Amino acid sequence: MKIELPQHKSSKQTQHANVLQTLTVIGANGAGKSRFGDDIARRCNGHVFSISALKALFVNPDKEKVIGNTITDLYNQLQNRTTYKIEAVGTEFERLMYMLMYEEFTNVISYKQSSDKHGELPTTKLDRVQRLWESIFTHNKMLRVAGSLSIIGNSDSRPYAPTRLSDGEKTVFYLLASVLYAQENDVIMVQDPEVFLHHSIMKSVWDTVEQLRPDCTFVYLTHDLEFAASRTDSTCVWVKSYDAELQVWDYEILRSPDELPEDVYLDLLGSRKPILFIEGTDSRSIDVKLYTLLYPEYTVKPLGGCSKVIETTRTFNDLKSFHHIESHGIVDRDRRTNSEVDSLRQRNISVPEVAEIENLLLIEPVIRMVARRMGLNANNTFDTVRTNIINMFNEELETQALLHTRHRTKREIECFIDRRSANIDAYEEHIRTLTADCTPRKRYDDLCTKFRNYVAQRNYSKILRVYNQKAMLPNCGIVQLCGFANKDKYLKYILAILREESQDSTTLRQAMREVVGVV
Repeated sequence: MKIELPQHKSSKQTQHANVLQTLTVIGANGAGKSRFGDDIARRCNGHVFSISALKALFVNPDKEKVIGNTITDLYNQLQNRTTYKIEAVGTEFERLMYMLMYEEFTNVISYKQSSDKHGELPTTKLDRVQRLWESIFTHNKMLRVAGSLSIIGNSDSRPYAPTRLSDGEKTVFYLLASVLYAQENDVIMVQDPEVFLHHSIMKSVWDTVEQLRPDCTFVYLTHDLEFAASRTDSTCVWVKSYDAELQVWDYEILRSPDELPEDVYLDLLGSRKPILFIEGTDSRSIDVKLYTLLYPEYTVKPLGGCSKVIETTRTFNDLKSFHHIESHGIVDRDRRTNSEVDSLRQRNISVPEVAEIENLLLIEPVIRMVARRMGLNANNTFDTVRTNIINMFNEELETQALLHTRHRTKREIECFIDRRSANIDAYEEHIRTLTADCTPRKRYDDLCTKFRNYVAQRNYSKILRVYNQKAMLPNCGIVQLCGFANKDKYLKYILAILREESQDSTTLRQAMREVVGVV
């Protein structure tokens, strides 16, 4: 979706942001974010739904002027349609509760009047919210008693009204429920999305909210850098300042929150979360999308190539006495030897048990889970994919052995070159005989023998560990067998599972983390 942005101070032409599902507007307090959001809302031709947990819990909604529809607008419309009136309800949170219960009563009455008393009651908005809310606050349960909603904290506590929930618990309830009232394809404007949310649940809460309304576009107005970093697929606008006289802004469109300038990004250290340095360049890379979901307890920072990951992790750990923050790195295994892998792991650099990150999408637990969820026989699907990959590897066996040989020989020569010499004569003699001890033919033959054994033994996990082939994922059959249009759809499905609050998500995350190896 293209979102029309406010006027930039240096341009008279209208600027647009290409947004997949979320636009994150970030800036310091007083930079003009709220006015920036209001200007965007005016340009959306009425297709705007505004939510703010802070205002919903504490502000009198009848005195609040907001651009776009709100829960209060829908509540007032409902009051005008019904003959039964209730006394004015104070906050927007309470009005939302009333609307949810009204739908409950309406469904019960419709069911009672229906001729089919054997069918199930339709799922209501409250049903959906209750399931998700209880999955986040597992110690709480919602009860519908005597025409009202009550909360019970444990088996020994007495039920209490939702208005007695903590601000954080109310906020999560409000966010989950309010977005269900937005019209189809609305732009949902969110003020201060981080407010009242503990950082340990903030990302998962908003992932869940976005999944509830995949048809809508979310525009977040925030000054919280950790929240901005959590929206890995978001287009980001950095609002620097606002000229009230000319009504123009100084802002910069970034492809993602990961591209925040270094001086801004350093503020993320204030979150005190451990940092995970990875390969990849921005939020569009598989590394960023996958590792952000596999390790939600980390701030994930892509650095490009493996050399930058290794060097940055070393430097950051050397400064640990200054910032006291844990940091780890992840680099692809590629064609590294066991000794290279061990050396990296000793320096807090994890090396997965697969050759490259695409192979992580093809480990046995992933294939079996996707197949099962798509209604396929998991055993048959995995056997087919395994056979296809083994056959592909067998056809390229000698090519793969040669690539491994070249890598290992190169590393060996680099080590030889670095050998110290007492004088120039000794160094010259050393260079002259540099390749005397290299035996690439023997290494190649040994690798061919080892790889043939993998094929003969149908050792799938070891083949994934040594097989570098970008075409393996689209050509192994898993995409076609499961009915996906392409490998990107397959990846998107796996990411969707990892975003769930479910046993499947937990199982999948654990299986993939065991292969990656970050402790």
